[in-house]
Order: sequence, then C-alpha cells, then structure tokens
Amino acid sequence: MMPPKDSSKQVTDDAQWEQSLAEVERSLTEIKQRYAQIKRDHASHTELQQRQQQLQTELQQVKTELETLELNLESRLFSWSSLREPFWQAVRFGGLGVVVGWILNACAG
Repeated sequence: MMPPKDSSKQVTDDAQWEQSLAEVERSLTEIKQRYAQIKRDHASHTELQQRQQQLQTELQQVKTELETLELNLESRLFSWSSLREPFWQAVRFGGLGVVVGWILNACAG
C-alpha cells in the first residue's frame, strides 16, 4: 500500500498549478490583444496608403490645372490687344525720332 500523500504538498501543488494556469491565461489574453492591435494597425496602414495615393493623384490634377491656368493667364497678358497700344506708340515716336533726326542732319549739313 502507498503511503498517504502529504495534504500540504498537494495544496502547494494545486496553488502552483492555478498560478501557472492564471499566467498562461494572462499571456493568452495579451497575445489576443496584441493580435487585434496588429490587425487594426494593418487595416489603418492599408487605408492610409490608399489615401496617400488618392492625395497624390489629386495633387497631380491640381498641378496640371495650375499649369493650364498659368498658360491661359500668360497668353492673355501677351495678347495683341494688350501690346497694340505700346506697339503703335513705339512706331509713332520712333518714326518721329527718325524725322527729327533727318531734319537735324539736313540743318547741320
């Protein structure tokens, strides 16, 4: 026949077993929380990458529109109607300068 087990040893073994089981449960809970955090972070990362691509596309469209507007504004600034008056003033005063030059040359000579 076997000697009876010491009841205090059994209580100690039971307490250690329960403590070990509680630690395993805490570890499992932490792993589950970490896994859920990783899933959320991955989803957020994917969403932010998609948003970045959308913003880059929008930025390119805005740049293209700005270039088009700048070309339109520049072409309007240098249109014939805006240069017509300065052109005719240059022709008028340049022609007048040539005439005055001929007269002075004729008087001097």
